[in-house]
Amino acid sequence: MLSLEPTDDRARPAFHDAEGCKQWLSQLQLTNLGMAQGNLRKQIDELNRLAMRGEERLGILELLRDPVAQVQSDFAKRLVGKPLPLTDDEHMLLTALNSLWQAMQNGYLRCLQSAAAGDAQMEKRRAMLWQRSLYYGMQQIVESTRAGYEPDRPTWQQFHTLYLDIESSGLQNEVVKDDRFRSGLPFSCQTLYLTTLLMHRARLLGLSREQRHTAEHWLLLWADTLALLPRCTASKEDAPPLVVDLQGYRGLQSAAHARSASSMRCLPMVPLSKQIRIKTILLQQGQTPQKVELATDLSGKECVDLLGKLHQCWCEARSDTLVEMPRETSSVNMCVGLEKIYSHIAGKPFKPVKDVGKAMQDAQVQIATFGRVLDETGQHDLKALGFLPEEWLVEENTLLRGRLLRLSPLGDRMAAHHIVSIFTADSPAHKAGVIDRIEVAHSGQLYVTVHYLPGQPQAAIANAPESTQAMLKSGSTPCLMLPAMEKLRIPASLVLPRDWFQTGREIELTLADRSKQKVKLGISVERGVDYERVSFKAA
Repeated sequence: MLSLEPTDDRARPAFHDAEGCKQWLSQLQLTNLGMAQGNLRKQIDELNRLAMRGEERLGILELLRDPVAQVQSDFAKRLVGKPLPLTDDEHMLLTALNSLWQAMQNGYLRCLQSAAAGDAQMEKRRAMLWQRSLYYGMQQIVESTRAGYEPDRPTWQQFHTLYLDIESSGLQNEVVKDDRFRSGLPFSCQTLYLTTLLMHRARLLGLSREQRHTAEHWLLLWADTLALLPRCTASKEDAPPLVVDLQGYRGLQSAAHARSASSMRCLPMVPLSKQIRIKTILLQQGQTPQKVELATDLSGKECVDLLGKLHQCWCEARSDTLVEMPRETSSVNMCVGLEKIYSHIAGKPFKPVKDVGKAMQDAQVQIATFGRVLDETGQHDLKALGFLPEEWLVEENTLLRGRLLRLSPLGDRMAAHHIVSIFTADSPAHKAGVIDRIEVAHSGQLYVTVHYLPGQPQAAIANAPESTQAMLKSGSTPCLMLPAMEKLRIPASLVLPRDWFQTGREIELTLADRSKQKVKLGISVERGVDYERVSFKAA
């Protein structure tokens, strides 16, 4: 079993029994989440250091589950949508979240320790204690993934080691009911373990919160399709199996990574593939999700789309990502944000046209940074001016999408729905795109998937009329013009900063050849964190 620190007579928790815990919780202040989270972690750590009867400890831990879950859920919202990599302060928040999950896990491991020492009451509840321990290991993996980080090696190793201990106990298939997890469905430790691994594998699908919960719920309903075996075989026509190393530090991998070792386990995917395909066919024939036993609020079409994504991720052969299998590949340059994209396409830094106030402010910043006003030098060597693109390794780079791994752990912070530009050093052609999904790998490198916007972007400057300048942060801004693609029936569009769009607003565009064009904005086509793509027509 996972090792724990020895108990200590000097431990002084604020409560020693369930009644004392209830009283302490009634006085817990939730107005300051950071303080509440810290107090819970401190008291549970102290409780874990204290020697006590297993039944008393278990009663306290069960009381703590709901308040801990509530505080953790609210506390985790502070990391939602943060650019990656996280700052040091943000990383401390993630560490605090996982530390509290770890404290809860350690509490249940203490109860298992009591069972091993001969506590008859704890011996009777070993299946439930293993389930609780594994559940809080799962929470640490989920927390890191939700923050955009691949769980670190110690987290994976602890999770796998815990399951190996459960397997050794022979209780991996014992079904346990948990009222606090997925509608109280009874499930086994093996089902929880494999559900965690499969949901982690689906992390880069870009699923919404509702889709993730639905997929996880389906896996619990389909528990009889999941099994972890020492070995398995598959024909060419079958869904290829997945493997996991119980002494490793990664999640599920393709069978190409299988090696001859007692710690390797195989997950056959044929039963799950059949389940997904049957449900999909029935939905396509017009049956409702409820009729085909898919407990969800999603529509039939939404279920078909989700099932298709999950089948492709779990049950179809695919190449390993650059994160999973580093390899030699080509590289491209990437820059983030409209101003940097404009500068690289135009070959010069953006210079405000009608905004004297911003020009003076920019000049002060440039003097402080470079010792001179850049726009007054006439110099447009972007590298010399500090406009350096980042080098990214290419996993996939098609007409519609890209998958890329940043070569260096250092560089710009970025988040999903940021605007980017991809280009090569020997070509002036740029592809404007939007980050769909992003993750920090074990190495600290960023891994992103990008969908590309249609057409070759042209650099332009948008100028607001004086009557509307007061409503904007600036009277002028860099923007991108995407040409019409008549064969695909895609009209021309503009990519502007978020605060610039208003239906019917008239602006003046200064193009690369210094010609000017007045346009009227139409409708918003899509929007992200730092941009809005809009239709337009001549004013």
